[in-house]
Amino acid sequence: MADIVYRQYRGEDDLPYIMSLVQTELSEPYVIFTYRYFLSQWPELAFLAIPPGSSEPIGVIVCKQDVHTRGANRGYIAMLSVNKNWRKRGVASTLVRRSIEVMKQHGVQEVVLETEYDNAAALSLYESLGFIREKRLYRFYLNGKDAFRLVLPVPPSATQEAAADASLYLGFASILHLQSIAA
Repeated sequence: MADIVYRQYRGEDDLPYIMSLVQTELSEPYVIFTYRYFLSQWPELAFLAIPPGSSEPIGVIVCKQDVHTRGANRGYIAMLSVNKNWRKRGVASTLVRRSIEVMKQHGVQEVVLETEYDNAAALSLYESLGFIREKRLYRFYLNGKDAFRLVLPVPPSATQEAAADASLYLGFASILHLQSIAA
């Protein structure tokens, strides 16, 4: 929706809005420390959706990005919430796309998340954006529900591939140069 303003998290003044949206719309009971963990370390990966004529957000996404145990640069969508009155208008997909774009700028190789196994709307949204069901996690949530872990593989951009090619070429050139000096 063109009239909705999407902006990054700006600081503690946004926190009550984020907490309210997440607590109202999601089943997991997060404590304030969980919010601050994500928002203080990855503020550039949190976005709010604000409708025209309002200062109160109607949607939020909170993410992180770091190196996973397998060595992959992994993005993680921790929380995505849109007010029920604003669903089916592209708000959630825009929030997800914006966060993934920022992650891509930082070299993400994959993005993962979990969602309740019976949340058809969330599964449909994520699968429409290219996420694949990786596995079912039994009794994952505190309410006893199972979850699906979804993964979005992110191929390297042309810029990243060109940089890798240039690095490889420079490495070869250095080896050849050292060999010619040694000869």
